[in-house]
Formats: sequence, C-alpha cells, structure tokens
Amino acid sequence: MPRKNVFIPGLDERNHEILRRTPTGRECDFHPLSTLDDLRSEHLDIEETIAGAQAAMDGFDGSVDAIAGFWDFPITLLVPILAGPRGLPSPTLESVVRCEHKYWSRLLQSEVIDEYPAFALVDLHDPVPPTEPGYPMWLKPVKSASSELAFRVENDEEFYEAVERLREGIGKIGRPFEEILKRVDLPPEIAEAGGTSCLAEAALHGVQVAVEGYVHRGECVVYATLDSVDYPASPVFLRHQYPSTLPEDVRRRLASIATRVMGRLGLDDSTFSIEFFYDPVEDDIRVLEVNPRHSQAHASLFEMVDGAANHERMLRLALGREPVLPDGLRGEYDIAAEWYLRRFSDGMVDRVPTPEEVRRLEEAVPGVRIAIVPEEGQRLSGLQAQDSYSFELAKIVIGGADETEMRAKYERCAEELSFDIEDDPGDDH
Repeated sequence: MPRKNVFIPGLDERNHEILRRTPTGRECDFHPLSTLDDLRSEHLDIEETIAGAQAAMDGFDGSVDAIAGFWDFPITLLVPILAGPRGLPSPTLESVVRCEHKYWSRLLQSEVIDEYPAFALVDLHDPVPPTEPGYPMWLKPVKSASSELAFRVENDEEFYEAVERLREGIGKIGRPFEEILKRVDLPPEIAEAGGTSCLAEAALHGVQVAVEGYVHRGECVVYATLDSVDYPASPVFLRHQYPSTLPEDVRRRLASIATRVMGRLGLDDSTFSIEFFYDPVEDDIRVLEVNPRHSQAHASLFEMVDGAANHERMLRLALGREPVLPDGLRGEYDIAAEWYLRRFSDGMVDRVPTPEEVRRLEEAVPGVRIAIVPEEGQRLSGLQAQDSYSFELAKIVIGGADETEMRAKYERCAEELSFDIEDDPGDDH
C-alpha cells in the first residue's frame, strides 16, 4: 500500500515524533506547512501564509492525502481553508470560527445548554464595566491562545487596568483573525463585534476538567475526560491528568453537554476539546472554553495510558477513516499527567538544566519525560504563549500506578532540575 502524504501547518519536532509512533502514522509521511515560529509571528500575514501553503502543496511531487493540525490559532483555521478546496476531509471554516470566536460560541451555547457563565461583550474603545456579569469577572479577547491576555478583575480599577493591557496586545491575534473572519458570512452581531473586542465572563469556581472527542459524519463521540489541577490559591495549571478521577455520573453529564454544544456549533470531521469547571459542593457544571481541535499537549498522556496518542484519531479523520483505535492497544501506566514547573515572577534566565542533566534524571525516574521551556539568556516575559500570571520553566510528563506515585516523581524532578534566574526588580507580575 502506498504511503499517505499528510500536510501539517506548524509541524514541530516533538509532535512529528509522536505522529510517527501512532498506528496510522507509521504508514504516513508528514510534511510541514510553515514553521510554528512563523505562524506565531507578530507580523503574521494570513493571505501570504495561505498562498505559500497552497503553492507548496501544488508543487509537491506526489499525492496530497490529508491536511491536519493540532495547534491553536491560526492553524485550526488554516486547515479548513486549505483542505476544503482540495475536497479533503475537514470541518467547515464557519464551524471552526463559531468555536473560536468566544462571543459567537457563547451565544450558540446559550441556545442549547444552561451550563455556561454569564457573559457580556466589552468595547475596548468605549469600555463600561458590565453589571451582568458582576465582579469578580474575567476579561479576555474574543480570540486568544493559551490564556494570553486573560485577566481576573475584582473592581473598576482592575477592570480599566486590564482594558489598557488588552488594548496594547489584542491586535497580535485579533488583526489576523479579522482577516479570516472576512472569509465567513457572519451574523450582524458577530460582524459588529469583530476580532478585536473583548468578552467579560463571570468568574467560575470548582475543579477544572476537560473532555476530548470527535465528530464524524455528524456523530459526536467523547472518548476521554481529563482533570486539570491548579497550583494552590492560583488560577494556573499545576498538571493535566488522564484519566479523570471524577464520578462516572459527572463524566456522563459532561459528555452530554459536549454533544449538545458540538451539535449546535456544527463542527464535523474534527477532533475537539471542551474545558469545564465542576463545583462538587453545588454539583454544578459550567463550560469554560470550546476548542475545535484535540490537545497536542495531552498526546503523551494518551500514549502512556491508552497505547496511542490522541493524534491517532485526528489522523484517521483527516484521511477519511473511522476514528477508532486498533483493538488490543494498552499503555504502560494506569494514570499519567503533564506537570508544569512554573515561576510566578519575571526574571532573566542565567542557567537551565543541561540536556545531559535532563537525560540522567529521565533515566533515574521511570515514566518521566522532561521538556525545558526557556533558554539561557532569555527573559521569562519574552516566552511565547504564557498566561498572565506565571512563566513555564519545564513541562514534565509523568506516568504512574496512581497519583501518589506521580506526585513523588514530580517532586523529585522539581528538586533536581537546576535553574538560575535573576530576579527582575521592575517585575509587576
């Protein structure tokens, strides 16, 4: 059987390795369309990027069998733009925009579920604190990535401070997003909101949880539930854990909500992930965010537990196949998580763990994979795709028999990974 050629915008080395290990990936050759750095550039030209990708595929000496992606903006939107004209399986551009435009997504969610937070649109040119939702609330762009420019505000002073920071930074993603919006027939209220407005949402509480699934030929399937655990007294993640420890009835409710939401958004031939808050005291569920892609960050967790990365389902969908895993697959561990070693203030990185130190630690602690995030000589605030409150130092994927074993492995890694970071006296984080 001839090998399949799969084109992937923003294909990076780590995910390339994971893709090649999947059952379907072993029969594919993967070809990058633009680098991840280019697609995340502050000077991103959407039309030029699309034209370049089309030219690369037109000039390819072989078949173009699939186009797929697993990173956030603009990759999720490039896939339908590039795949549609070639007749390749993909969601429609409009359905992806419905998921990614936070205001449009909330409006559509409100038509089919009650489990969403109070929300309101905020005009950054004439900002007025909305009475509904009241404080505390989150302010976030209608299109962002990785929690960038998301601010929790408790009063009018913090509201206007957040508005100023949003004004300064919202154009980085908002302007190229508006270029893509021109390709979609938008409802009047979404056209008026555009891609550089802001959404206010009621602050949610409880534990964070995510579901991953896919829609294939109109049928929605949720195949995984994952827990997201925060640092104590902080809104940032300590780890993402698979499988979830929530009761089965709660997981069924999450899947039911996800199915109704995806049906209204109209996504098809695509993986997806939906983030929720679950309050176990009130037994209350609220949708936090809808993503028209699976999470590449979770790929190693699925490998460790299920025996194949979640990329496998994405690949099968992109090739027009049933997105089911082969029979008999099983991972090495019962539970796995990606842990985030963070610093909560800015600084200059003078030293990071060496590759040899990382390798020795990985060999000493079974079921551990470590990725160092900053480089020597880099200021932490210069890192890409960070949240508004912390900076990632390392991502540590850990498999174990249970949570206790995983935590012991993490604490050893956190202790032995040696960073030297000079405090920034002007830091205001």
